[in-house]
Amino acid sequence: MSPDPIQPWPLVRRGQREHPVQTLQHLLRQHGRNVAVDGVFGSATDHAVRQFQQASGVAVDGVVGPDTWSKLVVAVRKGSHGEAVRGVQTEFQFRNLSGDPSKGLAVDGDFGPKTDQAVRGFQQALGIAVDGIVGPVTWRALVSGMLSF
Repeated sequence: MSPDPIQPWPLVRRGQREHPVQTLQHLLRQHGRNVAVDGVFGSATDHAVRQFQQASGVAVDGVVGPDTWSKLVVAVRKGSHGEAVRGVQTEFQFRNLSGDPSKGLAVDGDFGPKTDQAVRGFQQALGIAVDGIVGPVTWRALVSGMLSF
C-alpha cells in the first residue's frame, strides 16, 4: 500500500484566524450551528465546535482535529447547495492567486459548473480520483491547505 499523499487534517483551535477557519464556520452552519463566517475562531466558534463535538460523540475539547473534521465534512457534488458548498468555494477563493475576489470562484453556495470544474482540476492536480465529488479525501486536501501558495 502506498503512503497517503494527502496532508493530515489540520488542528484548528481558538485564537486562529483565516484559513481554514472560514471553511470550518461554513461547515458548522451546515450542521445547524448559528455562527458568523468571519474567519476568527473566537468564543462563538469555540462554543459551536464544542456543541457539535458533544452531539457527534467525539471528544469535547474545542479543538477541531481528525475526529471532528471527519464528522463535520459533508459530501457535495454538482447540484448541491448550501453552507458546505460555500466551504468548498471558500477553499478555492483561498487559492485564488490573483488577489481579486471577483476573479475567483463565487462563494454563492451553488455547486454549479465552475465549482465542478475547480474541484475536478484540484483532484487531477493531486492525483486522486477525479469524480467532482468533494468527499473526505478532497475535503482533507482542501482544509489542510494543499496546492495553496
